[in-house]
Amino acid sequence: MRQIVLAALLVTSIAGATVYGQQVQTKPRSLSVEVFQVLGLPLNIHEAVLEEKASGYVVRCRMANESTSEIRGLRYSLTAIDPGNGSIPIASRIEGFGLQAHGTTTITFVTPIKFKMKEGNRLVLMLEQVLGVEAIWEVIKPRDALEAYLKGDYSIQPQIMRVANYVDAPPQTQVIHK
Repeated sequence: MRQIVLAALLVTSIAGATVYGQQVQTKPRSLSVEVFQVLGLPLNIHEAVLEEKASGYVVRCRMANESTSEIRGLRYSLTAIDPGNGSIPIASRIEGFGLQAHGTTTITFVTPIKFKMKEGNRLVLMLEQVLGVEAIWEVIKPRDALEAYLKGDYSIQPQIMRVANYVDAPPQTQVIHK
């Protein structure tokens, strides 16, 4: 009898059988995302992934603020590269957050992105705008630069326009001399 119980335990452990009533936890699917770094922007994004949630995919990435003021948000575009059909735009989003001057953080944007990922496609994320407390950095003609990058021309870097942010800038104190 003892040999039968031991044999049954051995067979169960080898086969990896699941006991009824036991819940199997599945790891959420994550997709790697290539980041097109735009020189001249005060925000660097790296280690970007799309994590699958019940409502769709969410972007999780690591950010570094290289400016001397707080960053409050960004606009990005996400594109899939299909080897047969070229580039396929997936999403263009504006996300708000707070990142202190010279700070780094890992952030997950909770706005879901719904799409079907095809086997063999690559994902590319590009920053188009960075919103700071004192300034706004805008990429000039981001689609043209992204299309060149997706075709393998890595020599084209988009130009950046920096303008003052009069909406979010802190009020200036005025000293009145008599």
